[in-house]
Amino acid sequence: MTVAIDVLVVDDSPLMRRIITRLLESDPRIRVVSTAGDGYEAIEKVEAIRPDVVTLDIEMPRMDGLEALRQIMQRAPTPVVMLSGVKEASAAVQALELGAVEFVAKPSGTISIDLYKVRDELIGKVKLATLVNLDRVVARTGPITPPPPLSPPMGGMKGGAWMLAVGASTGGPRALDQVLRRLPAGLPAGVLIVQHMPAGFTASFAQRLNQRSPLHVEEARDGQEVTTGSAYVAPGGVHMVVTGERGRPTICLQDTPKVNSVRPSADVLMGSVARLNGACSMGIVLTGMGSDGAEGLAQIKAAGGLTLAQDKESSVIFGMPKAAIERGVVDGVLSLSKIPRAIVTAMQERKCHD
Repeated sequence: MTVAIDVLVVDDSPLMRRIITRLLESDPRIRVVSTAGDGYEAIEKVEAIRPDVVTLDIEMPRMDGLEALRQIMQRAPTPVVMLSGVKEASAAVQALELGAVEFVAKPSGTISIDLYKVRDELIGKVKLATLVNLDRVVARTGPITPPPPLSPPMGGMKGGAWMLAVGASTGGPRALDQVLRRLPAGLPAGVLIVQHMPAGFTASFAQRLNQRSPLHVEEARDGQEVTTGSAYVAPGGVHMVVTGERGRPTICLQDTPKVNSVRPSADVLMGSVARLNGACSMGIVLTGMGSDGAEGLAQIKAAGGLTLAQDKESSVIFGMPKAAIERGVVDGVLSLSKIPRAIVTAMQERKCHD
């Protein structure tokens, strides 16, 4: 018999609590064990009931969801899926940084009687939340005090440039933050990032990365030229590829079908990087569920480039790295803290040529 997933539903609207409960319990594996109407009540019930997963709204009286999330992760660490109608994308990104596993947007704002539209997404993310490495979730919620950025590779800016493609999903926002903080402003590479995140959130995510990284980070725009020392985050809902000619790559955004059930897809991005930049390509797969990125790394490796994957111990979810490792297309498996050094070292030891 399959063990039920016990869920605590937190929302300030009694109507929404009933709708969420009914929707979640339409899946036979999920059981809503209690509900709460604000952050204070949520914390009390998490400590008393110890549910497997919490669904948590952001805008609530007395104590909002962000403060409740912060305290839950400190006092009784529990996988949390944010379910909110909040329009501020920055709040969703902040929730992921504070330790939320995933974020689901209510389709019609705070009171969404049409919540059934996101039923499959919500149920899928609640089930996903039970698979996370909670030790890593807790570890990533504390203040980050990373070492200073690494020294830039000597040379490398002349005679060609690297292209670095990175794919991440669950746990990725914090992982990407830690990697980009340590890369030097003079990195002789254009960095292209696929983070599985809903449309509308990636601009705020890129802005927060830009505030903390020596690199210039922005949400990618169609037709934009890729330059060294800059990082580009694929917008949610579209694929990102690089086109053009070697040495003058251009970003192309495509509203084509999903790959690996996601859009943007790391496989799509990495395949285009391999075709355009060959042996001066580098691909990295970070924490996340599924297998996106494995095929992309295979193409980069076949083109003579370098491929890396985050190790199990430092991943929130080891799905994407594991799929690439098992396929045999990864040159190095490293803890998150060692990935920035590996990037810089590779670019010091292998110069690119047009």
